[in-house]
Amino acid sequence: MDILGLSTSPSSGGAYALILTEKSGGRRLPIIIGTFEAQAIALELESIKPPRPMTHDLVKNIIMSFDTAIDYVLINELSEGTFFAKLVFNRGDEKIEIDARPSDAIAVAIRFGASIFVHTSVLDEAGIESEEQKKPGSKKSAQGIVEEKNELSGIEKLEKELQTAIDTENYEKAAKIRDQINRLKG
Repeated sequence: MDILGLSTSPSSGGAYALILTEKSGGRRLPIIIGTFEAQAIALELESIKPPRPMTHDLVKNIIMSFDTAIDYVLINELSEGTFFAKLVFNRGDEKIEIDARPSDAIAVAIRFGASIFVHTSVLDEAGIESEEQKKPGSKKSAQGIVEEKNELSGIEKLEKELQTAIDTENYEKAAKIRDQINRLKG
């Protein structure tokens, strides 16, 4: 799975939706996560380095101090609306699996460049077909193309604002701008 993006989830009291998408397929998996985890994921995805290590950076540093790295994350269960995940790594010939919340597991995994997998049963239960999959071969109207061009110019402006926010270390503003960009692209 790839990370498609993060978006605010008004129905969840200010939480965020982390959207995963199949690399070779059309299903998406939305997972509701907390603000802090969303920020940790967003900062890493945008290559924003805070002046001091955040919690998930600390976890990465601890794992690396034991001469190991995360091989992959597996979202392996969905029970009563709660997703479960495992961080998987090898130490010598030993395979180690550690239970984790998916948001934390993904925040650590992206710091290692590790793959994210979702068990088929979880994707079958909670996955959503993307619009592209539902309407294969559909063509954009002329109006849709014009709107898309206007969005691109807006995205380019926002990307410049994002860079300015990053350069001035205004990470809260940078996260908000990033979310706006993701909504326009999404």
